[in-house]
Amino acid sequence: MPLYAQLTRAIQFAIATGRLRQGEQLPTVRQLAVELRVNANTVAKVYAELERSGVLETRRGVGTFVCARQFAANSRQDHEKQLRELVDRFLEEAAAMGFTADDLADQLQTRRKKETEKNV
Repeated sequence: MPLYAQLTRAIQFAIATGRLRQGEQLPTVRQLAVELRVNANTVAKVYAELERSGVLETRRGVGTFVCARQFAANSRQDHEKQLRELVDRFLEEAAAMGFTADDLADQLQTRRKKETEKNV
């Protein structure tokens, strides 16, 4: 997967999971490029693509922000779609390795218990 696609998905995931919130400012293109050790043009391309799709907005002279307009509904729909796609890939890979959906459900339930106990 190309680097710009990975970065695009990472930003979308951060928004969908609440690590980046509506109205929150993102690092500048240069800052993020230096931090990730990638070409600034790659970051600029990602920001531009996400702005065209309504995920980000750029305010001249101020910076790039997570778009607050109508993002919640789109985010929820996109988030659910991404989750369905992830589950489909997960089930396909597990089946190829000989695991059943019940095997996966048991492991997920065990993992959930561990996470719950850890957070209590």
